[in-house]
Amino acid sequence: MSELLETIEVVTAPNPTVAIIWMHGLGADGNDFVSMTNELDLAGLPGIRFVFPNANTMPVTINNGYVMRSWYDIVHADIGRREDEAGLRASQVQIEALIAREKARGIPASRIILAGFSQGCAMTLQTGLRHPETLAGLMCLSGYVPLADKIAAERSEASLATPIFQVHGQYDGVIPMTRAVASRDLLTALGYQVEWHDYPMQHSLCQEEVEHIGAWLKKVLG
Repeated sequence: MSELLETIEVVTAPNPTVAIIWMHGLGADGNDFVSMTNELDLAGLPGIRFVFPNANTMPVTINNGYVMRSWYDIVHADIGRREDEAGLRASQVQIEALIAREKARGIPASRIILAGFSQGCAMTLQTGLRHPETLAGLMCLSGYVPLADKIAAERSEASLATPIFQVHGQYDGVIPMTRAVASRDLLTALGYQVEWHDYPMQHSLCQEEVEHIGAWLKKVLG
């Protein structure tokens, strides 16, 4: 068993009963979304433990082998070609270990949300769709379904009841909107309930998105 990833934790109340494990994007770290905990409208929600893990560092092919925090290697500018399957699966095991830790701390799978931006979004879907229990939700920001051709065979039956929140920027130059739409359509075709929003932005976040996230959290945790 590999050791647990380093994490930053923010707790909104003592003895939280909900956990949100939130994965950062390529080259960022766990600090990337800590400030979001103050921007989200969490009024009326139970205590939440936000867990922001740091991905391990590795050389990233598309960035000339520069070593940075990354959940998996990106080999080609067209992210759907030549995916780093071994890297995706290794990080999936690490995220599963974080889910197991939350369960050991008393939070059931049904109150655990996986969230992520960009690469972190890909890891949210890579892990959440295969997790053997129904999670509270998958929050998918500016990303896509990795290993899309394998998901129909590998997804768990329990994951079909996990609600999915998926958002994307219409002018995203990193992960094209077409890729996100294809992921949404794949998930819908497989029977998942997907709440979809897109915004006139690039590969980033916007205020309307923050408001939609808060509303969705109230819906799935209420």
